Amino acid sequence: MKKFTADYVFTVDGKTPIPNGLVVTDDEGRILSVSSYNDDNDKSIIHHKGIIVPGFINSHCHLELSHLKGKIEEKEGLPNFIKKVLALRNVSEKEIITAMKEADKLMEKNGIVAVGDISNTSISADIKAQSNIKYHTFIEMVGIDPDIADELVEKADAMKSEFANAGSVSITLHAAYTLSKNLLKNFRKYCKTHKNLISIHNQENDDENALYRYKTGAFVDFYKDLGINIDHFVAMSKNTLQALVPLFPQNQNILLVHNTFTSLKDVYMLKRFDHGFYWCFCPGANLYIENTLPHFDFFTKSELPATLGTDSLASNKTLSILEEMKIVKNSRPEISFETMLQWATLNGAKFFGWEGELGSIEKGKKPGLNLITNFKDGHITDKSEVVKLI
Repeated sequence: MKKFTADYVFTVDGKTPIPNGLVVTDDEGRILSVSSYNDDNDKSIIHHKGIIVPGFINSHCHLELSHLKGKIEEKEGLPNFIKKVLALRNVSEKEIITAMKEADKLMEKNGIVAVGDISNTSISADIKAQSNIKYHTFIEMVGIDPDIADELVEKADAMKSEFANAGSVSITLHAAYTLSKNLLKNFRKYCKTHKNLISIHNQENDDENALYRYKTGAFVDFYKDLGINIDHFVAMSKNTLQALVPLFPQNQNILLVHNTFTSLKDVYMLKRFDHGFYWCFCPGANLYIENTLPHFDFFTKSELPATLGTDSLASNKTLSILEEMKIVKNSRPEISFETMLQWATLNGAKFFGWEGELGSIEKGKKPGLNLITNFKDGHITDKSEVVKLI
């Protein structure tokens, strides 16, 4: 057995934090018991200053872009960021693999036990298969050309077999501005016959809304610069979320990622649909690319669960869920630590269907344990660090 104690244990299972908490696990990390600790004579226990929480769930990452760390300028907006990714991502396979391995180890060091990862190729499959982290891979389809919709779905579905030993896998859409109605139609048909978790970049940039409302904005110039014809695209006089939600598959969990320019009207509109929607926030990337953050207060009024992600090292300085929590805390100090911890752990586990093992400290589970230091007055501080205990 292993015994872990701290000032408090946050179990994230609906119970209040346990003062002088004691977590006992077997040698493989499975929880045997959770209780208060009162025996100062037990020399087998080392008391940690800080709080013990479950391992973190990183609901949105791009492992394939790890080699782009520090290579793209900050705060230049999403269209320019995408152009730089397209221009810089094709380097040697060795460089990409080395960077992905380092990113995987960085996430493990930062207490992340599971990741939802976006992939455009199968290059990350072996790393995921050998990792201590649990992965779900979203094979991403990108294509605004309606004539290639069938091909995109067929290729994405065929790629799933290459991740057979790398955790769970599904196919997904990239974003509203990189899909056609044909692709959305074919994808919806596919989801009727496949269990298929969905993740889509949502309203990360306000030009996405401008494209769908008026067919104006930076994405019109973006496609012109790339030589891609979008004459077929018809503005819908609505924000992207309002335009697309009625067309989304209805029998799958759907992760809406970023939501930086999601309006309160968009948030309330989702109440009319029973699609298994989850929000995912990646505040570090939002500041890196757009230098702005979502209106978190909009989403705390929503009945939909929220999660946290790191995005990629192309758009972030590190891969740490704790650092994402710090940004939220400094932006909206009224959001409680318990709420953010739910975003960082159990909500993500529920989205991916991992809550039987991960997301909360409960007897029989194997969620991983993190120690967070410098916890003061019920909240993390800028000096807080995460130490992976198990």
